[in-house]
Amino acid sequence: MSPLSGVLTETWALYRRYAAHFLLIAFVIYLVAAILVALLSLVGIFGYFLGEIIELTAVFLLQAALVKAVQDVRDGRVDLNLSQTVQAALPYLLPVAAAGILAAIGITIGFILIIVPGLILLTFWCLIVPFIVIGETGPIDAFKKSWQTVRGYAWNVFGTLVLVFLIYLAFIIVLALILLFLPTFLRSFVSSVVVGTLVAPFLALVITLIYYRLTAAHASQAYTSTGPEGGTVWEPPYPTTPADSAAARTPPPAAPPATAAPTPPPAPPGPSGPTAPGPRDATLPYSTQQEPPPPPPSEPGPATPPESPPPPPPSTP
Repeated sequence: MSPLSGVLTETWALYRRYAAHFLLIAFVIYLVAAILVALLSLVGIFGYFLGEIIELTAVFLLQAALVKAVQDVRDGRVDLNLSQTVQAALPYLLPVAAAGILAAIGITIGFILIIVPGLILLTFWCLIVPFIVIGETGPIDAFKKSWQTVRGYAWNVFGTLVLVFLIYLAFIIVLALILLFLPTFLRSFVSSVVVGTLVAPFLALVITLIYYRLTAAHASQAYTSTGPEGGTVWEPPYPTTPADSAAARTPPPAAPPATAAPTPPPAPPGPSGPTAPGPRDATLPYSTQQEPPPPPPSEPGPATPPESPPPPPPSTP
């Protein structure tokens, strides 16, 4: 079974469950950006370009904030409010912006060529932002890790993105029909805020859940979806590349058992009788030199009486 089976169902369940939290984050960021862009557009050409920069910054900030919000609610409760979520996403703004600009250039060039390279890059680079925000990797490493994680599941990821695009297209058509009676300027403003508020959280949920599911698959771990409040959810290992994850799961080789020091061979047995000591060999250890056996102790015997002198010869008259 594909690890992405049921990803859209889980996305919709989380979207409905935490809609107030996700929509508030997206609405505030898009609303502030839209107001600033509208005001700067009245200044002139310089204000127009500055407004474009602000709008692009808001897009990158919203991506980082929504991914952080999805990571926050996976334990079944909202731990970070709006300001805390934005503050937690601010350190990742520049890396996300750098990676987003590079990815946009590469994907655009791919679409200009023959479209297919653009679709390939869009599929393999779709996890860049989760790797930066959740995996805490740099922009360049995020491209590599996203490619390695999607590899092997590219068709599943591509099919999921196609379904999300069709949902987005249908929503755009319906919204355009609803706002058709509004003036052009107001219609553009409302469409930007509404589409960004409603669609951006859903897209962030899809991408972040794909990230969690594929990293779990590469780590050979069972993916745990968002459960009840305070429930335990699976977090990817760090680093999250397949090669590093496999290396992290491989236990280190056991150390070879310590071998005892070799004992010197016993000295060959000598003759049983007493031998005279020979010269000592200076090249051998002292303990291996053979010592002469001590002489046996003499046992005391009975004392022998001294011999009596012979009797003198008899005298003659």
